Amino acid sequence: MKHHYYLIANEEAGSGRAKIATARIREILEKKNFTYSLYTTTYPGHEKELAQELLPKLAPWTEPVEEFPLLIVLGGDGTLHGVVNVLPKEIPVGYIPCGSGNDFARGAGIQREAEKAFWQIVGAQKPQTLQVMRYHEKIQDEVGLAINNIGIGLDAAIVAATNDSATKKTLNKYKLGSLAYMVSMIKVLFTQKGFPILVELNGQQLAFEKAFLCTTTNHPYFGGGVPIAPVADPRKATLDLVIVEKIAWVKIFYLIFQLARKKHMQSKNFHHFQTSKIRIISTVPEYGQVDGEVMGQRSFDLSFTSEPRLFWF
Repeated sequence: MKHHYYLIANEEAGSGRAKIATARIREILEKKNFTYSLYTTTYPGHEKELAQELLPKLAPWTEPVEEFPLLIVLGGDGTLHGVVNVLPKEIPVGYIPCGSGNDFARGAGIQREAEKAFWQIVGAQKPQTLQVMRYHEKIQDEVGLAINNIGIGLDAAIVAATNDSATKKTLNKYKLGSLAYMVSMIKVLFTQKGFPILVELNGQQLAFEKAFLCTTTNHPYFGGGVPIAPVADPRKATLDLVIVEKIAWVKIFYLIFQLARKKHMQSKNFHHFQTSKIRIISTVPEYGQVDGEVMGQRSFDLSFTSEPRLFWF
């Protein structure tokens, strides 16, 4: 089956690694005489506008045709997040990960080297169905899709601190953007306080007085490869909720050590739930994040369900 590849590339992703990857993929497309159109983002949110403009050229997946128009996102998870939130669920999308974290590719089984990911797309004969998360934040009536995770507390505070860091731009120039995340993580670990949350799932209400981290996900990873929910599976219509309670510093670092060994789920301060629907209420203003984008520091009333989407690989 032939394709017309429509590529949306965010060349700023991955501290500039996406620019190198885009040039390499374009070289392959030219050399192999693939039919393609390349669109490059020039400002934050541009990927959504480009995807919206391309909708008339795309088609829902029904059955093989002589030349199927396939959209491919080349960038980080944030770029893919923006595009998926624009596309109708019947339209498949390919993904060439070039960001700093690439957690979605890890969780889905997509190759994390750009050229290998491209050939994985070329070799596929049909899309795969993966579950993403649909969320509704009722206080501000905000709705959307998340491909990785949505967090309140520690992880969101780290993202916020990293984005506000004066060293981030400097480190990005030297392709060391991940160091800014590490610096912010150490800082936030010592400043993040416990906060109360109410959770509704599986027909019951659970109250946590001193939550430290509250993350909803549908695949194992967050923060650039941290296996926060090892049993999560994006091919199943289930959601995984992880709550870590505020504990002494020594225990926090021991939990991190256990996390690296994938034995953290044995800790009594680590709570993991699997279900099809979740509601989380946080009345004390805390930072929130969705797929690495800060939602602000505010109160939350979040509801989650899973939703199938088509990914070509």
